[in-house]
This record gives sequence, structure tokens and C-alpha cells, in this order.
Amino acid sequence: MKNIFILTPFPDMVNAIVTESILGRAQKKNQVNFKILNLFDFSDPPHHRIDDYPFGGGAGMILKPEPIFRAYDKVLLEQSKNHGLKVVFPTPDGIILNHEKAKDLAETNNLLFICGHYKGIDQRVRDELVTDEISIGDYVITGGELASMVILDATVRLIPGVLNSYESAKTDSFAEPLLDCSHYTRPEIYRKMKVPDILLSGNHEKIKDWKKSSRIKKTQERRPDFFEKNKK
Repeated sequence: MKNIFILTPFPDMVNAIVTESILGRAQKKNQVNFKILNLFDFSDPPHHRIDDYPFGGGAGMILKPEPIFRAYDKVLLEQSKNHGLKVVFPTPDGIILNHEKAKDLAETNNLLFICGHYKGIDQRVRDELVTDEISIGDYVITGGELASMVILDATVRLIPGVLNSYESAKTDSFAEPLLDCSHYTRPEIYRKMKVPDILLSGNHEKIKDWKKSSRIKKTQERRPDFFEKNKK
């Protein structure tokens, strides 16, 4: 079973996502074990502050190192040994999330996500604890919870047995050198829009060729950079 720890000052926000859909199903099937850690539980009484002003001045607040280091120590204690633990910090200045990175995380036994807030976290946490700094895009959101959930969802679905059909995941966009093809289902005609005849033909070879052509066309139009990078 994969252990996934999520450190956040807003545990209810995370719990609402990990208990639903594919993530919730993965936990019910004992393929992953989500453990949500409340950052405030590791702060100092009586005020339980988790942030403070930055040294050197500047706008914004910084998450303090002590609560995060204490939470990390707790994770290590819960694991008999630090085997394969990766610490993920979602941040706009990290590497861009892609399919290969999600596969790498999916093969790791233990993951700890640190959900940042405000202006960021103390650099000593990043230097000493974080193994993977990941961005979900060239923009900034107000907290690390949503970014962590995006990374987590992309990762967990790649664990064999989580999806009902692992073959489906293997043909998704970015799992192969082309984007996914167009898909149709019943009814065959809806509001005068008809499913392509080839998909109803029963000719598996022609259907396979159609799907490949659809993938090539979509990739060339929408991600020419991806197409040029992967074409042979």
C-alpha cells in the first residue's frame, strides 16, 4: 500500500477531495492510505502561529520551518524507515508537472505533500526536506492544496489497480507520443450530429487507423511543440 501524507493548514479542504471519486476509491480498495496532517497541530502554543514576517523585509508572510520539520519527523516515525519517501512541494517556480513525473511519483512507496501558503515556505524546508518541487502551470493560486490535489490525482490514477481499466490510462494524452483521439458514445445521432461511420463499421483495422489519424491531427493542431518533439 502506498502511504500519502498531506500537510496543510486546511485539512477539510483536502479531505473533501481525497474521499471522493478515483482517490476515494483507491483508499477503499487499500491501494493508497491518505493521512492528512494539520499544520497547526505542529505549531507552538499558546498562539499556534504557522507564519511570520520575512527577514530582510518585503510583502507577504512566510510559513515557519518548525511546524513543517516536526510534521516531517512524525512522518518518519510512522514509517519504520525512510524507504522511498519523496517530499513534494507544489510551487510556481518548480518543474512543470508532466506524465513522466506523475509516473515517477506513482512508483514511490511514500509521499509527503507540503501545501504552501502566503508568500511561500522557509527556504530551509526546501533545502533540507523537499525532494520534488513541482508547478502545475505558469500562474499562481492562493494555496498549495489544489495544486497538491492535481499532482496527486495525476499520480494515483497511474497505480495499477486503481482504475477499472489500466489500459485506458495507457492510451491517455501524454501517456504516448500523441494526444488522445476523439471519442463517441450512444446515441449514434444527437441533434443531427452523427458519429463517424467508420466507428460503427466493426472493421477494427480501419478504426485503428482512424484513431491514429485523429490523434495525429489533434496533436499537430493543439500541441505542435509536443508533436515535433515526439515524431519519428
